[in-house]
Amino acid sequence: MADTSYDAIVVGGGHQGTIIACYLADAGLKTVIFERQHELGGGACGEELPLPGFLQNTCAHFTRFYGHPAYEDFNLREHGLQYVFPEHNLGMAYDDGTCLITYPAWKVVDPVTGRAEFDQENAEKTIKEIARFSQRDADTAADLLEKYKKKWQAAFREWRFSPPTPWGEPDAFERLINDPECPIDPAWQFMTSQQVAYDIFESDHLRTLFMRSVMTSSGCFPNDVIGINMALHTLGLTLSWSPAAIAIGGTHTITHALQRAFSERGGEFVVESEVDKVIIENGVAKGVRLLDGTEVEAKQVVVSDLDINQTILRLIGEDYVSDRIIHRVKNFLYDRAQLFWGNFALHELPKYKAVDFNPDCGLQPRFHWGPKDADYFATRHQAEIFVKGIPDKLVVIVAPDSIWDPTRAPAGKHTVLIEQYAAPLRFFSEREWLRMKKEIVDVMLEQWSWYAPNMTRDNLIGAFITTPYETQARNMNMREGGWTVGDMLASQVGRFRPIPELAYYRMPVKNMYLCSSAAHSGPGIGRGSGYNCFKVIAEDYVLKKIWEEKGRPF
Repeated sequence: MADTSYDAIVVGGGHQGTIIACYLADAGLKTVIFERQHELGGGACGEELPLPGFLQNTCAHFTRFYGHPAYEDFNLREHGLQYVFPEHNLGMAYDDGTCLITYPAWKVVDPVTGRAEFDQENAEKTIKEIARFSQRDADTAADLLEKYKKKWQAAFREWRFSPPTPWGEPDAFERLINDPECPIDPAWQFMTSQQVAYDIFESDHLRTLFMRSVMTSSGCFPNDVIGINMALHTLGLTLSWSPAAIAIGGTHTITHALQRAFSERGGEFVVESEVDKVIIENGVAKGVRLLDGTEVEAKQVVVSDLDINQTILRLIGEDYVSDRIIHRVKNFLYDRAQLFWGNFALHELPKYKAVDFNPDCGLQPRFHWGPKDADYFATRHQAEIFVKGIPDKLVVIVAPDSIWDPTRAPAGKHTVLIEQYAAPLRFFSEREWLRMKKEIVDVMLEQWSWYAPNMTRDNLIGAFITTPYETQARNMNMREGGWTVGDMLASQVGRFRPIPELAYYRMPVKNMYLCSSAAHSGPGIGRGSGYNCFKVIAEDYVLKKIWEEKGRPF
């Protein structure tokens, strides 16, 4: 007999788990979250690092959660989640002294709802900056922007916040392949990141920035096939179709707001409490057993916010799953999205030499630096990462959030996030990762100073860098130390995520569902897996459909 009972149990209080828990509680289900760690949030977390007074996003950083349905559905701004929207958007400084700066083509005009409006002046500024490197690329950017305005933008939201369509039924992007007005090139769905970059752009500046932006959004290297979604998503980043946003207080404020909304609806959460097994009777999920032996009944649903391997092989167990599914789950790939990731606490912001090329250089919440060598980045960069651990030439994204958010650093000081891609955890020993954890700080400073001469030891107050070793130790979902909870290759997204047999959130035992980043629409703050999973549950259990009540199509 169970020790206690709920209508719905969420296993794992990560980002998607907290989202779906809010929706379940809002639908009237008595809901509980069980979380292994000492707090909720998963990748939506933050700590006081590298020193007291400096706030670091220890996992997720680049968030636009104001665009997620949950932001409006649960009034998260009233629960403490507030964004600021910088005037600048994205940029990259190159080793030839130039830089490419792009400006947000849409500006948020209502911070309560996240509503944005098109900004013609900014759109033209971006196109003019691109024309400094290639008029052909500028013309291409202008053409792509018009297609985005007319039809591609709407397709993004439909794809992200809808369950995947069945095989044979075109999804939001696939329908655009045959659209007579704003077609998507069908070849892109089979191309690698490098091929897409080279097919669209001719300048090394744009090609390098596009391929690097693919990595930030998906963890995929230039020789990986990325699919239509990631190709268009990355065009949006590179060409600044979407405005960047800074969460005041860091990413963890998203978790705090969701937690408050959940509690307001009667939800309960238990931290430092790991689920060992799902209790299954006659092929139906009936509840969970905790590591301490406590049994908890689920009258209606059990939802897993864990990776697919833990969900199938540990929570459910191989006795309840077909050999085909077990085989495919065991072969689900986790070889991408590993990082050297952390923050540099600084006396002053980097002063980039490329301000002589564009005075706005370095004032972007997404700012890159690296060589203007698309061929190096597309080929040797990954090879050096996999063989050496640290490549000869870093291609880094930095984020100086303390410019816009004074809570991140003491007055007069700054904190800057750094992101450099790394190899899968198993490629190097524990001792080698610990060595590289120290070395990367010195390498980073040396190469950063090539672009910003004031980035010396004298400007550094402290640094805290995590490697794939720490990432996996902190979050069991992130196998091989990769943040995507499974590679975002074209073969592992959409109706193929995590595998075709499990791509619609329903697990092999009745009344059990998957809401984690291992499901469509994948990893990252603001992606739709938790929301989409709830939509499937709402259909199965005839729960209220909040999106219909609010007049939204998705």
